[in-house]
Amino acid sequence: MKLDHIGVAVKDLDKSLSAYQALGLRAAHREHVAGDRVEVAFIPFEGGRFELLKPDDEESPVAKFLQKRGEGMHHLALTVGDIHAEVERLKAGGVRMIDQAPRVGAEGTLVAFIHPSATGGVLVELVERPQGEADRG
Repeated sequence: MKLDHIGVAVKDLDKSLSAYQALGLRAAHREHVAGDRVEVAFIPFEGGRFELLKPDDEESPVAKFLQKRGEGMHHLALTVGDIHAEVERLKAGGVRMIDQAPRVGAEGTLVAFIHPSATGGVLVELVERPQGEADRG
């Protein structure tokens, strides 16, 4: 496993992007992820990426996170080779999962989230990239 990205919940995607641009970082990819009800922007840096997440509606999980905790780090994402096997291995080991099976995420990836109660309060996302796609970090 290796770091894929650091998810950051934001209220205003354009305003947040301008702050990262002031640091010399530029968004490489931006998309709407309907299944998660968010708009995301990926900002690469040496060794990884930031994923800025702006909710589309007030009932989405990211919107609820912002209401409860405010803007800031939302999750850490790790790249895995076989997400189906990894999810099954974790479940068999008694690790509490939010997603019981992988689902489609941003950039056509497969993703599954581990519940923060299993990882010391940190929301961890497992990411499997489409076959043949180079690492993004």
